Formats: sequence, structure tokens, C-alpha cells
Amino acid sequence: MNAKMSRKDQLKQLLSNTSALLGAMRESTATVSGEAANVGRYSSYKMFLRKYNGLVKQAAPLLPNTTMLDVFNLDTIKGSGDYAWPQQKEFFDLAYSNTALLKSLLEGAIGYAEDETHNLSDFLQANLRRAVFATPDKEVEVQNAVEGLLIGKSMTKGTDYDREAGRVKSSGKESVPDFNFPRLKLCLEVKLSKSVDKLRSIVDEINADIRAYGKLYERQLYIVYDLGFIRDEEEFKRDLEEPGVKSPRCRGPLLTSCSCGFGCTSLTS
Repeated sequence: MNAKMSRKDQLKQLLSNTSALLGAMRESTATVSGEAANVGRYSSYKMFLRKYNGLVKQAAPLLPNTTMLDVFNLDTIKGSGDYAWPQQKEFFDLAYSNTALLKSLLEGAIGYAEDETHNLSDFLQANLRRAVFATPDKEVEVQNAVEGLLIGKSMTKGTDYDREAGRVKSSGKESVPDFNFPRLKLCLEVKLSKSVDKLRSIVDEINADIRAYGKLYERQLYIVYDLGFIRDEEEFKRDLEEPGVKSPRCRGPLLTSCSCGFGCTSLTS
């Protein structure tokens, strides 16, 4: 690791390397096929253990606590020719689970979720307007544009994000966010402001959602796609800033030319 790099940059580099190792492990098991697939599916376990050992050695001085991570004595672990496939799988699973845990610790150490939430907000701000080709009539049209952007960002449904999943029960009512991002502990809601009456209801909906989703999600992001009915942005923002609603981890609505205390960004329509 380059000693001239800042601690955060070193952590980011290690996170990138750890993600690459996990990807290589998944690819290794996915590319084996045939009747005797299991015989060779996990045979690269020792190489992956060695790569993991190297990463955890670099990460240990940078992390506050690594006691839950294993380090393997490779001199006591034999090659694939000496083990049947169930034993090979045990070593492979040890390598994978420890690498996944290392990734989680690295993400926590660099504030990964916060950074990625900001990046997602900036990305949607910069691209959503041009991804909507005609004036939307329904919220689902804006939702589809958002999902198209996520896919274009190489995000995978079911892994990086889910749509209309992650139910939250509050006061006997179930709420389901339009999108949720499990690794970021983030939910995203889309609102379409297409009339004065709808705009009034959006305020109530967002305030209710903030309280409900706060029970499960550490971060919340709201997109209000306005068709020209937000006349007084400051008043609109005040309506959303009820006592006890804001928190340092709560991301607020994306509004037209908004710069409210939620950390909102601009979205022209």
C-alpha cells in the first residue's frame, strides 16, 4: 500500500480490491458446469485464502477492530488433490465469508454508505430530467426512469437495490418504499407534483413516510418531480421540517432548486 495515500484512500483501495476478490470467487464457482461440477468448483480455495490473507494483513493497521476476522496458516492447509470437494467447499466458504466480513468493516470505516448516498443523490440530480422523455402523468413513469438510470449505473436489482420491497409496519399500517438499497440502509421514494391538490398531499405523504421508514432505514431520499406547482420553495420545505423528523443520517427530498437543511439537491423539470 502506498504510504503517501491518506488513510481513507488506503481504505477505499482495499475496499475495491476486496470487492474484486469477492467477484472473482463468485465467477470461479459460476463458470464450472457438468455432472462432476462440484469436484472442481471449489478447488481454488487455497489461492483465495492466500489473497484474503494479504488483504487482511494490509487492512488490520487501518481498522479499529479486526478480532472477528480469521487469518489462515496456509502451511497447514493442503492442496486440492488432498481433499474431497466437501472439504474444499469448507475452506472456500471460510475464504468467502471472511472476505465479505472484511468488506463490511472497510465500508463502515470509510463511511461508505454516506458517500454512496451522496453520490446517488448527485447522480439522479444530474441525469433524471433528461431520462424522462415526455411530461409524466403517473409516478410510475418517473420511477421507471429512475430504475433505468440505476441499471445504466451497473446496479443490479436484487443485489444493489430492490423495487417495491422492504415493507415497514407502523401504527398498524404497512408502507413499502419505491426503492431500497440494502447495503446503504437507504430507501428512496418518488413523488409527482402535477397539481396543487397533489402537492398538498405530497407534504403529508412525505412526513408520514419519514416517520414510518425511520424505523427501518438509516437514510431516506425523496424525489419530488415538480411540474411547476411549487410556488414557494421555502414554505414547502418548512412543511417538511417538523420537530423530530430530521436526523444527521436522513436524506431529504430532491426538489426544484432546493437547498434545504435536509441536504437536498436541485432537480429541474
